[in-house]
Amino acid sequence: MIMHARPPRKRGKSHSIRATLGKPVKRAKVRLQFTGWLQYLPTAVAALVFLALSVGGRCAGVWPAVLFWLPCAVGTLLLAAVTFDVITVKMGVRPSEPKPPRKDDLDTFDVILSRRSCRSFQRRNLTSEDRDELFGTALEASRPSQLIGTNPIRFEYVSARLTVWPTVGAHEFFVAIAPCAYDRQSVIDVGRSLHKVVLQATRMGVATCWIGPGADQASVVAALGDRFDPAEDHVICICAVGYWSHFKPLLVRAIEIAQHRRLPLASLFLAAPEPHAPLPVDMPPFSAFQRCYEACRWSPSAINSQATRCVGVTDETGRNVTRFDFWAVSRSRFYAPVALGIWCANWEAGCEELDIPGHFEALEPGSRGEAPSDGPAKYGVSWIVDSDRALTA
Repeated sequence: MIMHARPPRKRGKSHSIRATLGKPVKRAKVRLQFTGWLQYLPTAVAALVFLALSVGGRCAGVWPAVLFWLPCAVGTLLLAAVTFDVITVKMGVRPSEPKPPRKDDLDTFDVILSRRSCRSFQRRNLTSEDRDELFGTALEASRPSQLIGTNPIRFEYVSARLTVWPTVGAHEFFVAIAPCAYDRQSVIDVGRSLHKVVLQATRMGVATCWIGPGADQASVVAALGDRFDPAEDHVICICAVGYWSHFKPLLVRAIEIAQHRRLPLASLFLAAPEPHAPLPVDMPPFSAFQRCYEACRWSPSAINSQATRCVGVTDETGRNVTRFDFWAVSRSRFYAPVALGIWCANWEAGCEELDIPGHFEALEPGSRGEAPSDGPAKYGVSWIVDSDRALTA
């Protein structure tokens, strides 16, 4: 069969103008983003717009309450907010904050659900005890025997103010490194293993923030120095660690609110052999995993895209759960499999809490079920039930 390429579309003058104007705008955005000022600029611009509207309303001389006093009040409040944010966060003129307490009294599911992406960190460093505990968890989680794939991964600790967005104040990081040659299972292992560190950090009262697209690779590589070999290594993502700060830019607060949303379980957990149908999570035998579904639903993902899907599979009788297949409904080669690995970590931790034995295994194409039908599905890994105890309808 001969494939004919489409003839190139003629690009008009308007496209050329947009492209010409877009480049300097993009450069300015990147510069503001990585110098740490972009977090404050939108609030400042909004304040000036409202103040300009109030001036126009004053000149109009009609409806003063609506055209003058209201925009004047909003503009003044926004200007005061951005001034406060610049002084306390950007310049660091603020009182010291207490070290958050540990959460050792919480069960695994409460730890998972209590975890939030931290967008603003305290200036204090991790204590040596907390740092050593996280180091130990990172080493254990990245051991070859703990991985699903066959290629090694590792986590390097960096104490430096890397160029990241939109998180502010972060100065300690774990950098996830996989082999330079692309291997999807290694990327999944990064997500699964590093999220084990994140869960332990949450229990310790240490805040975390996964950073993928918002990290400047050049600054990360520069901070690693001779611990990074471009011929052998590839930085998959980084994770900021530290102590939660209550001082954060207004824009960052808005981002946190906007991203604190999740798709319903019916969109995320599907049933075989019809992988477009919702999984009956409230009915046996799948109800045995009830809290695991919610734990995965609240897993972090790049720009909160939630590209992971899980298909539950039973035996021929339909009364016994045999496995769960995890898929990514995205063409992303890195961030989607990382998010899938994070789901695996939460799922695994939840099953351990419920005392349901099982293991992860990458199945061959003939052994998998059908792919989810709501995107360009890419298989990741399966969780195989090791026992039918408490899993029979």
